[in-house]
Amino acid sequence: MSDIDTWLAAFRTRAATLSGAGLPWLAAVRQRAIERFADEGWPTSRIEAFRHTSLAFLAQQRFVAAQPADSTAAMAQEAVAQLRREEPESHWLVFVDGVFAPALSALGGLPAGAQVGSLSQALAQSPERVEAAFGSAEDGASPAALNAALATDGAWVYLPRAIVIEAPIHLVFVAATPGGACHPRNLVVAEAGAQATVVEHYLGLDGGAPETSTLTNAVTRVQAGPDARITHMKLQQESAQAIHLATIDAAQAQGAAFDSHSLSFGARLARNDIVTRFQGEGCETLLNGLFHVDGRRHVDHHTRIEHAHPRGTSREFYRGILDGAARGVFAGRIIVAPGAMRTDAQQRTDNLLLSPQAEADARPELEIYADDVKCAHGATVGQIDEASLFYLRSRGLDEAHARNLLTYAFATEALARIRLAPLRRRAAASIRARLPGGELLEELS
Repeated sequence: MSDIDTWLAAFRTRAATLSGAGLPWLAAVRQRAIERFADEGWPTSRIEAFRHTSLAFLAQQRFVAAQPADSTAAMAQEAVAQLRREEPESHWLVFVDGVFAPALSALGGLPAGAQVGSLSQALAQSPERVEAAFGSAEDGASPAALNAALATDGAWVYLPRAIVIEAPIHLVFVAATPGGACHPRNLVVAEAGAQATVVEHYLGLDGGAPETSTLTNAVTRVQAGPDARITHMKLQQESAQAIHLATIDAAQAQGAAFDSHSLSFGARLARNDIVTRFQGEGCETLLNGLFHVDGRRHVDHHTRIEHAHPRGTSREFYRGILDGAARGVFAGRIIVAPGAMRTDAQQRTDNLLLSPQAEADARPELEIYADDVKCAHGATVGQIDEASLFYLRSRGLDEAHARNLLTYAFATEALARIRLAPLRRRAAASIRARLPGGELLEELS
């Protein structure tokens, strides 16, 4: 049986038990989505967008429907408890192997009309709202189609007009089953003037066989209404053999602001597709990313910002730290459509190579079809500056500590753009943990 046949069989077996299975519109989307995946399969290097990150090897992988056991649920509880102790006043939705775990979740008081819960609950209680935000089988690449077909659960965040949720909404996804695959789908809908911060954490549990992979294939869709402000943060810390595929798809109405922070510190392979579309004048967006890869790990950020209307502003900054024989990829495209006058767009990617075998591919791109715009892009790939290293050593630091200090300083520029202090601290701790003697840098946080 081929890999595609395995996924088709899984769909046939599970379709009747998926959340919202009785909704005709959802059944139609799922059927079209699995047909599209069957036609296209996993993306290969023959597809331009996946030229540096072929997923063809997934055809040789075999995954099972994730079914967390009592032991893994207990381990997940311990991991989540630590996070919640750091931010006790935040809202927490926890998913174990893609399935909502109410016993591990905790929601504080919400403004009247706001809805924060699981997608499965929303499909039962507000199917018409979910239908408007769910998306189609044609959205994204073929992994996103597989998500649409097999998504069991995920988060549902609905903010009525002018509603502001002050405390962050944390969505914690724990990959617990060795060899398991999960397909969470998160929907964030903010009506005019609404504001919220949504944080996605992806965690892996130790204890599985070291050669066993898990697959997380996540889709997050954001609809930001006129003058809404949504901040989205994603912290990926899955296990060393995990495969993490993610699509973040945002649509911004007039005057809306959307900030995206993507922090990748785990997984054998991580691919992040991030798209935002300006559907009205005066939109603003910030795409900010930081990743650290070592060994033979691979991280890819593939972004697109569509300036379709006048007076849009976008800022895009991605930084990578690469050690061992790791590879990092950034491919970012900013498109300024005809008539999108007064666009102001900046794009930059910087990569620090810590070993001769590390590799970084940087492809910042501008497509400009309008006049009266201000656009710029740039990319750097290099090693630690020898002059800076010499300066620190002349001040009494040994070479290892001096290198760690310069590496950490390189990362802090990306971290400084994160306003949520607990997440900024957690990301900084992840960087320090990957540097020999990194605990000596804690005082700099």
